Amino acid sequence: MKQLSPNFFKKNREKIFNELPEKSIAFVVAADELPRSGDQTFKYHQNSYLFYLTGINQEQTILMLNPSHPDDSKKEILFIRKASKLEEIWEGHKLTKERAKEISGIENIKFTDDFDGIAGDLTYYANDIYVSTNENLKYNRFYDDADYRFIEKLRFRFPLHNFKRLSPIIIKNRLIKSEEEIEIIKESIRITKDAFGRVLKFLKPGVGEYEIEAEITHEFIRQQAYNHAYHPIVASGTDNCILHYTENNKICNSGELVLMDFGAEYQNYAADLSRTIPVNGKFNDFQREVYNSVLFVQREATKLMKPGMTINKWNLEVGKIMENQLLELGLITTTDILNQNPDWPAYKKYFMHGTGHFMGLDVHDVGTNDTPWKAGMILTNEPGIYIEEKGFGIRLENDILISEKGNIDLMVDIPIEADEIEELMKERENDRIN
Repeated sequence: MKQLSPNFFKKNREKIFNELPEKSIAFVVAADELPRSGDQTFKYHQNSYLFYLTGINQEQTILMLNPSHPDDSKKEILFIRKASKLEEIWEGHKLTKERAKEISGIENIKFTDDFDGIAGDLTYYANDIYVSTNENLKYNRFYDDADYRFIEKLRFRFPLHNFKRLSPIIIKNRLIKSEEEIEIIKESIRITKDAFGRVLKFLKPGVGEYEIEAEITHEFIRQQAYNHAYHPIVASGTDNCILHYTENNKICNSGELVLMDFGAEYQNYAADLSRTIPVNGKFNDFQREVYNSVLFVQREATKLMKPGMTINKWNLEVGKIMENQLLELGLITTTDILNQNPDWPAYKKYFMHGTGHFMGLDVHDVGTNDTPWKAGMILTNEPGIYIEEKGFGIRLENDILISEKGNIDLMVDIPIEADEIEELMKERENDRIN
């Protein structure tokens, strides 16, 4: 099982150290355990900032960075939960100090019971307190989460300190993936590829969308990717046109397409794949024509993925390519284009979402639509055409690494050509017969 090394997390903390000014202290706290019902909680998922800096996947964890403190042993301290024997009987073993040190590379490990006393002593050495919140563009805080409660507690205790944002410093560094991160993401992608191959052999008329989801989940867990990077989309028939369809409860019928958007999460890092395949193993003529148009747009969009580009500029360029394809398909006319609303061009009737997004620890990773692309960033490339009046939609998505010379398609070996999809599904049928 591939794992990130303690040195990886140490290097990440050093990057933050180098950007924090003198007389400053920084805190990052673990994500909440969220209640599900009664005494149950949802499956835990760590705050990506904390994982990036420590590798710790346990609740009730606090990282303190104090780079200008004169005592080297107090420059970085990790506080972990101290579980009672009774709690461990019910919940399982929690991290020991020794194990937390092995994972994070942090020498000074304390229990969270000691946090208030130590924080009081060390924070008075600082003028500025750096704290983080979820600054993902699509995040809307709808409850008092762990970050908010922690900040409020610090503000109450240290009202005269200057509070500053740590998130932009972490985001700038998280955007550029190290070689270790890229290898972990490649592993997420490899597992995702295997799950797709499993579906190609499994799908036939009469299969439920939920059965396809089960096949994907089976392959993920079998290969120790214990989480989906996001709730999988398995949409057949007219539900192809619902961008975030997650019911996954219909039966797949002959003549329909199945649009699948899914990705493994391995060692907290995401993959993100979309493929659209025929339930009976054969595209009809119009389905194939639209499929090839989407594939053309995706490949032309890939050519534009170079350092210096931004998502906003990319979307504008890809929109022009899509416009031409929709004209050729007869879905829009030159009159539609002449009369279009500049804020919602004619092509948006059939391609209403963006072309892609940053990807990493979060499937919709940190970064903005105006962030210039640099080598080491990873983005998705996922154009689609959705024709509700014809009862189907098609989306194709690969994950692309920006490089100094252009880009590298990390999913180049996952089947995508219409002929290749049909051939693989035909082999499946032959295997059944034999």
